[in-house]
Amino acid sequence: MIQQSTLKKLSEVLGLSISTVSRALKDHPDISEKTKVKVKELALAMEYEPNSYAVQLRTKHTNVLGILVSSIDNFFYDSFIAAVEEEARLHGYSVIIMQSRNDLQTEKNNLHLFRKNRVAGLFVSVTTETEEIAPFLKLSELDIPLVFFDCVPDVIENCNKVCLADKEAAAIAAEAIIKKKKQKVLALFGHPHLSITKKRLESFQDVFAKQSPQTNIVYAFPDKTAASKEVTLAALEKKDQPDTIFCMGDQILIGAMYAIYEKKLRVPEDISVIGISNGFLPTLYNPKITYVETSGYKLGKRAFVQMLLCLQGNNPQEEVFIESVLVEGGSL
Repeated sequence: MIQQSTLKKLSEVLGLSISTVSRALKDHPDISEKTKVKVKELALAMEYEPNSYAVQLRTKHTNVLGILVSSIDNFFYDSFIAAVEEEARLHGYSVIIMQSRNDLQTEKNNLHLFRKNRVAGLFVSVTTETEEIAPFLKLSELDIPLVFFDCVPDVIENCNKVCLADKEAAAIAAEAIIKKKKQKVLALFGHPHLSITKKRLESFQDVFAKQSPQTNIVYAFPDKTAASKEVTLAALEKKDQPDTIFCMGDQILIGAMYAIYEKKLRVPEDISVIGISNGFLPTLYNPKITYVETSGYKLGKRAFVQMLLCLQGNNPQEEVFIESVLVEGGSL
């Protein structure tokens, strides 16, 4: 097995001190350009790589960014991760991803691992059970910047949050339903404890209260695909079934469409569908589902901008929103 080249070996071959070799590799101004060239050429030839553990001990950080999500088997988080990873690579960082599986204890354990390994920064989408964010904010004591995204805590001060325009997205969907003069709506929202659910629900209700108070709306809160299918089937089996189904997210949309197909209903002839989506799933149906775009990819790109500001010494501690737009399909 070929041994990894070390600073000591480089110094022995060149007849230089270890400190001189180390400073030359870091482009220290005290080292001549001629010496830097000689050191770097030999380091390249010997396939020298810095000891990451030594760098971590010296700087107290790695060049690794952490991402903590509830689940990676989710199109929204998948696109968010892709966007962050792209930007991280361009700026010399790598990414490590952990899942909480929407479990509070797992979230705490993962946070401990991120902290223990001294990540350079952390992106977090919290669980439905997360109420205490002090453990997250303590990361600042270790000089580890934190950016909450998507499912964010309700606290306003002392943290950075990058969110979708949840109120705007729900309002756009509500207005689209009203424009089509729908009268009986089954509105499927996510877990009621999440801030994202609260914001979208409040906005959705507000639009109908002001623009179409006569519309009959039944609200339900299935936070998973199976629950969404069950709730939708129950509504479709009633004599007074809805003429429109609103789905707050992609997992809810999947469940609703399972139920619609099981009942052999035609979209939009028998029932209309509109959702809030990352954009991929609606294109898989025929006709394509009308949806309000909430892009995980765009969110990831903007979240990295916020993280980069923190890594560069700025800490704006603000809440940033990504604009939502209506994408017409043939389902409404």
